[in-house]
Parts: sequence; C-alpha cells; structure tokens
Amino acid sequence: MKNALLKFGFLTLALAPLGCKTSGPAATQATAETWTPQKAEKWYRSREWANGLKLNLQESVNKVEFAKQYHANKAAWDKAFAYFRDTNLEELPVGKYPIDAENVFAAVTDNPTKEYADTKWESHRKYIDMQYVVRGAEKMGQVPMDKATVTKPYDEARDVANYSAEGPQYEARPGTIYVFFPQDVHRPNIKVEGIDKDKKVVVKVHVAQ
Repeated sequence: MKNALLKFGFLTLALAPLGCKTSGPAATQATAETWTPQKAEKWYRSREWANGLKLNLQESVNKVEFAKQYHANKAAWDKAFAYFRDTNLEELPVGKYPIDAENVFAAVTDNPTKEYADTKWESHRKYIDMQYVVRGAEKMGQVPMDKATVTKPYDEARDVANYSAEGPQYEARPGTIYVFFPQDVHRPNIKVEGIDKDKKVVVKVHVAQ
C-alpha cells in the first residue's frame, strides 16, 4: 500500500505541470511567440475571427501581428467585427460612435479625398486602425516602420507621428477593410482618378500590451 501511494504521489507531481496555466506578461509573451507566419496564415484563412462577417481584410495585413493582437484582446476585436457586421454603414451619419468605451470606437467621415501631395504618412501607437470605405474609393499607402523616416515626432495627445516614405498604394473600395498596426506606416485619403470623395468608417481598437 505504501509503495502504491508513493507511486501515485510521484505520478501526480509529474503530471501537475501539464495542467498549470500561466498568466500575466509571461503568458502573453509565450502566446505571442507561438504565432509563426505559417500558423498565423492558417488561422487567418480559417476566418474564425470574422464570426459571420462577410467583408474581407486587405491581403497586406500583417497576419502574425493580427493573430497576436486578436488573441491578446479578443473581446475588443469581436466587438469591432460585430460592429462592421451588424451596422448599416451606408446609412450611418457622420460622427463618432463608442463601441466599447475607450477600447473600441468608430469615426465616420464623408469628405473629399485629396491629391497625394496633400496627404501624409502616419502611424499610431495606442490604437490600431481598421479603415473601411463604405462608398466611393480612395488610395491608401502602406510601408513598414523601418522603411520610413520620421518627419514629425509622435504626438501622444493625438496618437500620431508623421513620416517620409516611398511605398505601394492600394485602391480601397467597399468590401475590404484595411488594418494598420503600430508598425504600419500608412497614407490614407489619396484621390482616385474620377472619384472626388468617399464615405469611410474608421474603427479604432486599443493596442494590447
């Protein structure tokens, strides 16, 4: 009996770490490290993040960063995607709309687009941009942070920094959401030939630390 109890105790101790769960920064770091490009691509293609949303994300999205941010702040992202899914964006008036207090909010504009020279490269630290053209069209530029040069240092109050850069431009039209993370320097609101304005919804999601 004594030997049996000793064996049981040893087995319990040996298996205990398998059931342990870490929390806090260490857990977040461990989770983030598991997102290889291949794993992130597979998860992205599964569209489990969409939860019934029919809109697409633009293929330039950083899928590894998307997977990390989504799983670190799932409740906020689910609310953002639900907003795109359940809101009549075509009829939504211009203005700002709370979605989840300071974690997620939306801004709707219906303005003329601009010539390239009148737009700026920018990035944000506190919030991730989800930019969606509801009506009309515009071009959006995007480059990695390490390919851009700061021209105006980060303004914490406005959550923006400006840059000089050269990079590709994508034509944004209804059906596709553009997602820009803090490391994505982007240049929105560029005029598309023959289209003078667009209606756009920008949903801001707080960056997970």
